[in-house]
Amino acid sequence: MSEERVKRKLSAILSADVAGYSRLMGEDEVSTVRTLEAYRKVMSDLIEQFRGRVVDSPGDNLLAEFSSVVDAVQCAVEIHEVIRAKNEELPEDRRMLFRIGVNLGDVIEEGDRIYGDGVNIAARLEGLAEAGGICISGSAHEQIKNKLALGYEFLGEHSVKNIAEPLKVYRVPMGPKPTTSKEGDEKGATLRKWRWTAIGAAGVIIIIGALAIWNFYLRGPSIEPASIERMAYPLPDKPSIAVLPFTNMSGDPDQEYIGDGLSENIISALSVSSQMFVIARNSTFTYKGKPVKVQQVAEDLGVQYVLEGSILKSGERLRVTAQFIDALTGHHLWSEVYDREMKELFELLDEITKKIMVSLQVRLTSLGEDARVLAKSTDNLEAWKHFIKGKELFENFIEQDNAKARVHFETALELDPQYVPAMSGLGFTHLMTFMLGWTDSPSVTLNRAYELAQKAVEMDDKDSDAHGTLGYVFLYQGQHDKAIIAGTRAITLNPNYALGYGMLGGIMTYSGQFDEAITMLKKGYRLNPNLGPVFLSYMARSYISLERYEEALEVSNKMEGHVLNGRLQGFKFFPPLYSSWVYQELGREEEARAYMTEALKRKPDLSLEWYERLSAYKNLAHLQLGLDAFRKAGMPEKAPGAVQEKPSIAVLPFDDLSPEKDQEYFVLGLSEEILN
Repeated sequence: MSEERVKRKLSAILSADVAGYSRLMGEDEVSTVRTLEAYRKVMSDLIEQFRGRVVDSPGDNLLAEFSSVVDAVQCAVEIHEVIRAKNEELPEDRRMLFRIGVNLGDVIEEGDRIYGDGVNIAARLEGLAEAGGICISGSAHEQIKNKLALGYEFLGEHSVKNIAEPLKVYRVPMGPKPTTSKEGDEKGATLRKWRWTAIGAAGVIIIIGALAIWNFYLRGPSIEPASIERMAYPLPDKPSIAVLPFTNMSGDPDQEYIGDGLSENIISALSVSSQMFVIARNSTFTYKGKPVKVQQVAEDLGVQYVLEGSILKSGERLRVTAQFIDALTGHHLWSEVYDREMKELFELLDEITKKIMVSLQVRLTSLGEDARVLAKSTDNLEAWKHFIKGKELFENFIEQDNAKARVHFETALELDPQYVPAMSGLGFTHLMTFMLGWTDSPSVTLNRAYELAQKAVEMDDKDSDAHGTLGYVFLYQGQHDKAIIAGTRAITLNPNYALGYGMLGGIMTYSGQFDEAITMLKKGYRLNPNLGPVFLSYMARSYISLERYEEALEVSNKMEGHVLNGRLQGFKFFPPLYSSWVYQELGREEEARAYMTEALKRKPDLSLEWYERLSAYKNLAHLQLGLDAFRKAGMPEKAPGAVQEKPSIAVLPFDDLSPEKDQEYFVLGLSEEILN
């Protein structure tokens, strides 16, 4: 889809925030919040009166949109007048003043939200305004200078953050004044320009530095801070971060992979650092396409920092915005706009990754860790595109999507035969096909998974996915000790490898190390609360084997929650299946049968043969435990309608070794009798 199809429009943008908000909050939080709420209501009513609408109002900020810049500036003036009157009712140290910036510019509209330089410039003008003052852009001034008799003071041209060209800035003095003539305006501008030049570079640097310090340290929170008390998980003892999927602003679904790939690669790069706690993509991608607040993300996932952003592709040009936020304070640690060529995408990924690590003062300590954090797996953008699309499909754990993912991984390898993650991904699609019975040739499929995983390890011994896949192959080959070694290697290489912890937990479950399995699985689910349902089944099996039945039922209930949320995909039969096993062990056979009936309803081809074929227990007694429970609860030996396999035999005619030819009838008769 071309950029022309993105919905754009010309709007007047008003951006406002509270001057001295941090001081007010520090002295009296309750009174400050009450005053802010009252004044925000006043501002919202005035905006509506002047035919505008409030777009967003996080923290002490307010963003509004108008179809007319005249309405926007008149509204800004009225806001100051009304609030000045209301401030008279408050003690001097509790009075609240706002800074307001107004710009007329092009914006991108997406639903109720607006984006683009038109919005960013309004925010920068707000930062240049004094307390109780208004700054407007040159474009806004051109439209209102002969329409509103307010008087305007030209403040010169300002270079501001993330805006390519210097801005013409005008201050709107409060109270009506005659509009200056064009000649007088230009003369005043010349004098003021000379005065600004005389200040010198040093003064400009001081101003910019002061603005930067205010923006990041002294101003109030730009978003509502997250609460540690409301967090679903305890905060880790090291920097914790969630990278949200970058929003595709192009309007073209075919460009989704760029934003997804940016997030995926940043997560992968950060994850190998032992000094950080990084949430897996499966969990952060549940917020994709949803209007979610940073505060909610932090509380849901139990992290302090959140990275969010957007991408806009036009031809071979790419604009990427990224914001790194401390959710506990509500502050932006940094916010950047990158304009690059698509071919520079991998360098951009490195740059963003480095900037995050510098912001968090992360030091890479383990041997080779620095190289792995910033290493690129491929320089081929087309191969990278197919890998990203393949990984998204693969993680659905659906047979059709698994097959599509395989095609993408194969295409990526055709484009770049040395692309190790694509090699690992391809191996895992074959492994998944084997594990879930999507093949008529299990041994051939498993061997193919082994070949690909082994080759990936040989190509890059530091690829955690390759070792994880190889570990699972070893498991189903009956080499449990080798499986544990490979699985442990995977999480050593990548301490934030949620899938790796899940796979190692599965390996340990089948190896009879149930306590260790639960520990690994819990680590996996902490890093990725939406880790696949297969791994919850391992946790349920481990609890049952340890006779911790209540905890096993809790796991089943959690799986049922995934069913209700539509996240369990092809594993809807898991919750009733493992509940049936628990109730059978508790001697509550009627309930066990009821749950088994529900499991069979959800998966009609469920059978003891299926369970035995997909299990890889080292100790057959552990396998028998499940088979006995399921058999008593009513699971059939074979799936209904399955063809019963029979031994096949051919009886050849017996050789007649006797010299008498008339004895041949006896030999032929013997063969016929045996055949009958």
